[in-house]
Amino acid sequence: MELWLQEDSLFTGALPLPHSLLDQVVSYAPFTLFPSLVPSALLEQAYAVQMDFNLLVDAVSQNAAFLEQTLSSTIKRDDFTARLFDIHKQVLKEGIAQTVFLGLNRSDYMFQRNTDGSPALKQIEINTISASFGGLASRTPAVHRHVLSVLSKTQEAAKILSNNPSKGLALGIAKAWELYGSANALVLLIAQEKERNIFDQRAIENELLARNIHVIRRRFEDVSEKGSLDQDRRLFVDGQEVAVVYFRDGYMPSQYSLQNWEARLLLERSCAVKCPDIATQLAGTKKVQQELSRVGVLEVLLPGQSEAVARLRATFAGLYSLDMGEEGDQAITKALAAPSRFVLKPQREGGGNNLYGEEMVQALEQLKDSEERASYILMEKIEPEPFGNCLLRPGSPARMVQCISELGIFGAYVRQGKTLVMNKHVGHLLRTKAMEHADGGVAAGVAVLDNPYPV
Repeated sequence: MELWLQEDSLFTGALPLPHSLLDQVVSYAPFTLFPSLVPSALLEQAYAVQMDFNLLVDAVSQNAAFLEQTLSSTIKRDDFTARLFDIHKQVLKEGIAQTVFLGLNRSDYMFQRNTDGSPALKQIEINTISASFGGLASRTPAVHRHVLSVLSKTQEAAKILSNNPSKGLALGIAKAWELYGSANALVLLIAQEKERNIFDQRAIENELLARNIHVIRRRFEDVSEKGSLDQDRRLFVDGQEVAVVYFRDGYMPSQYSLQNWEARLLLERSCAVKCPDIATQLAGTKKVQQELSRVGVLEVLLPGQSEAVARLRATFAGLYSLDMGEEGDQAITKALAAPSRFVLKPQREGGGNNLYGEEMVQALEQLKDSEERASYILMEKIEPEPFGNCLLRPGSPARMVQCISELGIFGAYVRQGKTLVMNKHVGHLLRTKAMEHADGGVAAGVAVLDNPYPV
């Protein structure tokens, strides 16, 4: 059973001091009582395409012209994306100082039926910053093995897949740290002040510590006050050199004050390995996801890799631009005619931002004649088949409900200059929620942790 801190806990920036424990409430992370059935073929497909997604994200992050062209309409209307893009442009103008690049991402999918009845894997999104739950997902197999063993289902318990994303994610950080080339340099984890999901992060920290790589946890505010660059643009925080900056904060507008934006720029200007660097964060935006689904775009970004292109494209759901013009007008007309078939997505991470049904209709009616619509994309709604499971949450009665699941595959890659030195899939995450919740994940209080039971 895995733990996390309640929202009202204090963040100390280091190991909690005894007196501060009075302000912290530890609770278990929510989980399903039983593992959920997942078609083996779709699980294998999701794993098989992950290294292609790693390559694709890395290719997009290196293609400044593609990012600028793709996000040109969005940055006019979405302040958050515009601020990120401003830092991207500033770093390009000054010259990128870092030579080692690290990507830790998670590609999320749902399952639905094709018209011929066969199961299909469809991508919801790819998370390129603060892809969470690798730590907790490493602990959930033991929970379900235990439950099934208690029920004398030992054969079924043996079918629960081994899974250790935290080890694989730490392996990526460790490789980047090694290539940075300074034995005394640290890993800086950018954390939120009140971090409920701290134990998920600690799992990765502990994997690094086992390799004798030390991690310090700091907020953006700490970097602003105590961070500096030397003449070679090496990053120092509290007088200690930083090799890798691992962001577990900085993916939502509410996480940035003016001081925090200045800290982000300082980090991006440094030669430390950022996970992600600003270009890779932009590569994970919904607008980029929509543009990648256009005919011919993958072929330009991944030339001569037709098999990878085919694997990637097979996972795409229908994605539509809402830019001003005929194409955007047609997409809006389509969505208003059949609102149950579509989802309206803003350029946001963190869950709970998408609009469905009547909410989507109202938003589109308001937006349809405004340039603000370019800050959204439209996506075909994936229709997974519901199933029964029992969701266990702190403070809530256990109950059997109709559920749907979302599968995430973690990827890790490291590039030095133009050479890819690591490209791996490093584990999975299954999250399950009651059918009545259209949007939101575990951190949003909607989904719970689960394990795939391959069938």
